[in-house]
Amino acid sequence: MHNMASLVTYEDSDPEDDSVEDEKRVPPLATKCANVQRPSQRYLEVVGSHYGLIPHPQPNTQQSNLWTETALGSSETVEYSTKPCLLSPQRIHTHEEQVRRRGDSQNPPRPAPPSVSSGTAISCTVPPPYISLLPPPSQRPMGVATIKKQHQPPAGIRPYISKRQRLATPGDGDGPGSYLDKVPEDQTPSLPREDQTPASRIQAPASRQLSEVSEMVRPYLGHRPGKAQVPRSVQLSMQAHLGPVNTVQWCPVPHISHLLLSASMDKTVKVWDAAESGRCLMVYASHTGAVRAAHWSPCGRRILTGSFDSTAMVTDVETGQHIVKVGTQFRVMCLAVQPSDPDVFLCGGYSPEVKAWDSRTGKVESVFRAGVQQTLDVLFLSGGREFISSSDCVSRDSAELTLMAWDFRTTARLSNQIFHERYTCPSLALHPVEEGFVAQTNGNYMALFSGQRPYRMNKRRRYEGHKVEGYAVRCDFSKDGTILATGSSTGSVHLYDFQSSRTLHILHGHEHPCVAVSLHPTLPAVAATCDWGGQVRVWN
Repeated sequence: MHNMASLVTYEDSDPEDDSVEDEKRVPPLATKCANVQRPSQRYLEVVGSHYGLIPHPQPNTQQSNLWTETALGSSETVEYSTKPCLLSPQRIHTHEEQVRRRGDSQNPPRPAPPSVSSGTAISCTVPPPYISLLPPPSQRPMGVATIKKQHQPPAGIRPYISKRQRLATPGDGDGPGSYLDKVPEDQTPSLPREDQTPASRIQAPASRQLSEVSEMVRPYLGHRPGKAQVPRSVQLSMQAHLGPVNTVQWCPVPHISHLLLSASMDKTVKVWDAAESGRCLMVYASHTGAVRAAHWSPCGRRILTGSFDSTAMVTDVETGQHIVKVGTQFRVMCLAVQPSDPDVFLCGGYSPEVKAWDSRTGKVESVFRAGVQQTLDVLFLSGGREFISSSDCVSRDSAELTLMAWDFRTTARLSNQIFHERYTCPSLALHPVEEGFVAQTNGNYMALFSGQRPYRMNKRRRYEGHKVEGYAVRCDFSKDGTILATGSSTGSVHLYDFQSSRTLHILHGHEHPCVAVSLHPTLPAVAATCDWGGQVRVWN
């Protein structure tokens, strides 16, 4: 009985005494291994790699007489017939030599085996006694184990995803209301190429993190919040957007307050796990224009966004579905949720009017005619019965329309003699404890106003030291109202003591103008900032 461990030769090879030149073409390894009775694993790997053949078993093969070469994604298989024999290594000739000797032009020389990275795999049969010599499948390198034919969709074709899967996992970003997966460095995902992971296999964002309690927040739940502290150093730095980031805001619900909302000029809105990992959990790309304003709902399950595409949307955070989408007929600059009725919101922008919308019906509930060219910001006062609007209307001798107070129920203008200095106010912030609010001014300071009629300005307190210089720089209060924070056009973050108006600390870290800051509602010394270069930073 022939020993199956011997070398093989092609059935149409030349006689044994053909030429001595063939000995020079025989691989040195084959000569050394001519007398081996039972091939080792290393021998099979080296000899197989020399001839471009890597052995693996095929169940329906009765005799070891086929060597196959199969390309992934192709149905073409080239077979080379062999016969086991007990011949010396001098009888072994390569396939290319046989073709040259026969002069067979229809059977060109077999090309050199491609590398694993080229996308092909080599497979062949091996006698059953040799199967035990191969390493287990989990330890075989790529291309050694049996590889099944893989079908990849052509370029530009997206795999079908059922409706149930689309509701359970993120979609592909088509059409209004859909949202995108997280991608490296927050690039908008494109059509899957053949060398990319199919869209259905992209890792879906951890939707559990949208509702689970963060380990950093858990120790502070169930306790009365302590006094706010000043953040000192950078905890996370994220290149969050491809364009300027207009606003950042922590979720107001304590048990999910690790979620951070960001809106950008790159037409996207994102939700981040900004307390621990800094991972982008959700991306909403429903707007076709720059997103100028974004707010959480009081329940934390919805977000309200306004864009330069003249639309305002209420979106479900977990599913990405639109609850309502309204056409405002003007570019949206500012939004505000009604405190006593979260289904109603104010919307202002490049229009002489401020409109109140009902998200349950998608219709306008009230119209406030200010008679100005543009509304910069709107702010509800305590209780939601009144609100303040800021405009760009500043004349040479009067600033009576810069800040205006409105009655929300009757749409009557209560006062327009609030701010008498000739500076516009790009943003407003309500004090969480006292009856008052601050207005960010283009005079490079923040002014404090009473929250009750006649809304007088406190001339003894002025928070200055930062720069605005035409940017819509936003400010924010800590939960207990003791710290007032603001960004600056110089890229720094300034923190002021509310009572004394003195500077507590200045954070340096942004290379571009820092246009928004949000102090954490639960963690005592955590703040989030964003800048004009698309970067978001978390400070602790």
